[in-house]
Amino acid sequence: MRRLIEFPCAGDMLVGTLDEGEGTTGLLIVSGGNEIRAGAHRGMASLAARLAAAGTPVFRFDRRGVGDSSGENSSYAESAPDIATAAATFCAEAGITRLVGFGNCDAATALALFHQASGIDALILANPWVIEQSDDLPPASAIRSRYAQRLRDPREWLRVARGGINIANVVRGLRKISRSEPEQSGDLAAQLFARLAADPSPITILLASRDNTAIAFRAAWNAADEPGLHEHVRLELRNSASHSFASANDKQWLFDQISAALARATG
Repeated sequence: MRRLIEFPCAGDMLVGTLDEGEGTTGLLIVSGGNEIRAGAHRGMASLAARLAAAGTPVFRFDRRGVGDSSGENSSYAESAPDIATAAATFCAEAGITRLVGFGNCDAATALALFHQASGIDALILANPWVIEQSDDLPPASAIRSRYAQRLRDPREWLRVARGGINIANVVRGLRKISRSEPEQSGDLAAQLFARLAADPSPITILLASRDNTAIAFRAAWNAADEPGLHEHVRLELRNSASHSFASANDKQWLFDQISAALARATG
């Protein structure tokens, strides 16, 4: 059964959706960016229905200022109270005894930073956001990866010859990757990795390997020297450019990975 639930948060009213299941381990889905709880192309709603049919209760919600929830939208960086109240509401409504958090992009980052205060026992983080940028271009690591792919593709050279490439954008990209300053203009990646390394919870990170956000994350991940980080956190890669795992095969991979992570958390 699927039902809507309203619950208070810091003087505002949030709206969530509970897909009920008979299990005692539940999945809390946190939406990224300004995305509503149904997800891109209703992907999170479909995922929740499948997991609930397999026995896992799932709760999705709109944070303050997004979708059906009231209040001011202050971005993922201010979402700790939203996550905490959603987690408490989920546990009370579904009677679960163990809670796993799942989020994509900056929702993954928010979960990594704030989940311990919410009583979340395990994390599934998809394409976490770690770059603080000063322009509208993709991260430098993503630009380098994209250029490397295109240089190996004869069809791209044909596009250049036919004038199908925006030379101005190419020049901007080349300028960005030629700069010597690091991509992380702030401490977000270092803060995230320090939290993950010190966290005893089971943690799974899912990356769409050709997605710009995932490429930037993986570059920072490979450069990280936080003790115990790489041994403690499980990293799974999907050969896809879809940030939201939108294709049928991507959706099946995501479902399988989340189901496996839930089984590990339960065990």
